Amino acid sequence: MSAAIPVTVITDESERVIEVASGTILRDALLEHGFPVYGTVSRVANCGGRGLCSTCTVEVDPAPEPTHWHDAAAVRFGYPRLSCCLTVEEPLTVRCLDKHVWGQILPRRPSSKS
Repeated sequence: MSAAIPVTVITDESERVIEVASGTILRDALLEHGFPVYGTVSRVANCGGRGLCSTCTVEVDPAPEPTHWHDAAAVRFGYPRLSCCLTVEEPLTVRCLDKHVWGQILPRRPSSKS
């Protein structure tokens, strides 16, 4: 059995720590725990975690080295990372992003936390 790794997940509503087995794809862990990975349409129309539709974006810290071409482009140009292209190997902090329609990211609302 793989070791459990703490992943802190931040949404607009909450901050929660989940335990994720080492080697788990981040997208799968987030969906399993009920976190909003997709926008309204992409919840039902997405690539199923193959790194093709670019709709499962998150901000992650520390950001692991990219292993997928899209993720490498995201790093180079400062875009959010694809959760389907990230494997949990160490403790992470993940921010789920507000999305609209497909994978379009909405402007971040000011946080109530200081």
